[in-house]
Amino acid sequence: MTRQPDSQHSECAAPGSDSDRTFDGWVPSEVRGKLSEDAPLDKLVWFKSGGAADWLFEPADTDDLVSFLCRLDEGTPVMALGLGSNLIIRDGGIPGVVVRLGKAFATVEVLRDQVLECGGGASGILVSSTARDAGIAGLEFLRGIPGTVGGFVRMNGGAYGREVADILIDCDVALPDGTLITVPAADLHYTYRHSDLPEGAIVVSARFKGTPGDPKVIGAEMDRIAQAREESQPLRSKTGGSTFKNPAGDKAWRLVDAAGCRGLKIGGAQVSEKHANFLINTGEATSADIETLGEEVRRRVSESQGVTLEWEIKRVGRW
Repeated sequence: MTRQPDSQHSECAAPGSDSDRTFDGWVPSEVRGKLSEDAPLDKLVWFKSGGAADWLFEPADTDDLVSFLCRLDEGTPVMALGLGSNLIIRDGGIPGVVVRLGKAFATVEVLRDQVLECGGGASGILVSSTARDAGIAGLEFLRGIPGTVGGFVRMNGGAYGREVADILIDCDVALPDGTLITVPAADLHYTYRHSDLPEGAIVVSARFKGTPGDPKVIGAEMDRIAQAREESQPLRSKTGGSTFKNPAGDKAWRLVDAAGCRGLKIGGAQVSEKHANFLINTGEATSADIETLGEEVRRRVSESQGVTLEWEIKRVGRW
């Protein structure tokens, strides 16, 4: 996966004496960011359910992240967490380390030739709004993706006929061993809602390219997208976004509806009445309720429609 960026921090230093490596159980304790043990995650995800992370690390900046990963015990699981919109965190919590990119990574800079350089923690709304103000077209669809740059670069996020593969130039990625690499879009081998980024890799920044445009026209398209989402999706509910991938030539919501699953409930979880490809937490649902409901929907669609739906929502952690 390609070249190292021009940075003195692009690779971990060779291991030295024991005094060079400070560990506190699973993880290095000397960080400039915030490191929390047994950290609840339910408030950080849209479903508002799930267990705790063994460790939650919110790095101060990229150098802090790389230094932390370099000193991490080999084999410790690492998972990036963005806005938590497309995610079920199981009730037993997350083993190892969850890395959450905060304000230091929520930056967007306008470069030359209609290029935006975006931090991995920047939201789709921020990226598209910055592009609008700079007269850069082609990124309006990001207004309809409820996530951060890191998440939608990893999963080739898309909406309203466009996807990240259409605009990505390259991205800077921190690997679980602390190595920082730059990955061209072609090396991600994007397909529908999938990339070849390795497990545990963290997208710290990305560069997107648009085309010249009129800010008023761009803004009008963004408003159209926002209104369409408001009218068709249960945005005011505890939800996780689109639950299942659209099968080739069909729509997941149509199949769920045809299987009679609209409004179906298990525990505190329900298939949305407003949009059948959304699951919602009606109040006190556990993550097990939500995932079990999703599996029941898949079973009914398979039996009645002859199609096996694939999860779009990522499900992680211990049962």
